[in-house]
Amino acid sequence: MLEHASASAPPADRVDESGPPRLVVTDLDGSLLDHHSYDATPAKPWLARLKQAKIPVIPVTSKTRAELLPLREALGLTATPFIAENGAVIGLPPGWCHARLDRPGSGRDGMVIKQASVDIGFIRARLKVWRKRLDARFTPMSELTLEDLIGLTGLDAAEANLARQREGSEPLLWHGDEASLQTFRLALEGDGLQLTRGGRFCHVMGSASDKGSAVTWLIGRFRALRGREPLSIGLGDGPNDVSMLNAVDQAVVIRGHHDLTVEPTNPHLYRTRAPGPDGWVEGMSHWWGDTLAPTGPRDAKEANA
Repeated sequence: MLEHASASAPPADRVDESGPPRLVVTDLDGSLLDHHSYDATPAKPWLARLKQAKIPVIPVTSKTRAELLPLREALGLTATPFIAENGAVIGLPPGWCHARLDRPGSGRDGMVIKQASVDIGFIRARLKVWRKRLDARFTPMSELTLEDLIGLTGLDAAEANLARQREGSEPLLWHGDEASLQTFRLALEGDGLQLTRGGRFCHVMGSASDKGSAVTWLIGRFRALRGREPLSIGLGDGPNDVSMLNAVDQAVVIRGHHDLTVEPTNPHLYRTRAPGPDGWVEGMSHWWGDTLAPTGPRDAKEANA
């Protein structure tokens, strides 16, 4: 495992730009976006360089589809798929759709939505059952006041309302101890649900849904459409990113603003010194900096466009 290697001394097992097509999958909060300000400015030159090289950058996040629509526009990622709610929802733009497998999208951007989890109504109903049976101490996001959600996340009112538009997962604040959490987790598994931890919330979703499964599915779709296996890199900072980091060729664990354990088993792993988008840049530079690092005025101009 590679940790804290210098970005100026790239490892020998990198491939050059003439090799296979490439694919970037990335967590947002605490990774591409700053944990507190949600700013991606340090990463913009890299995003511009990847766009110039026609390398898809796919957000893989606990955020909702509603939250991602304006974010994708702000980040210049409207031509790439997205994975929302920790893998519960996959969005495909027209260029990623299969003529025989996907119905045309009905949204204003032509996105085809794949629901990979169980219905949010079922999740919320089972949470109520297990809270009563186990006397479990937690607060689902759906029960937080708008003011509380704003205070917890730093989102403004409009953004917080978008965060509440869940389709296949329910975030919750856990107030109990670790032993109670494990009991709660096992109870959910009996209902075909799973619990994963992010930087701020625990997230409950269908047992077949996680970031790694969704990423694996998208890599398969890329292969089917392009006829080639991509070289994939994944970047994330939380425990809910582990399955994603294990599903890619090269992984980056970004230093988090938490003390949670993030231990992927991917042998091609780099851990950053810097947090947030600075760590994102550090990780990208470590793996792909020898062939793709933004260096010229054109990249800087595109980053500020």
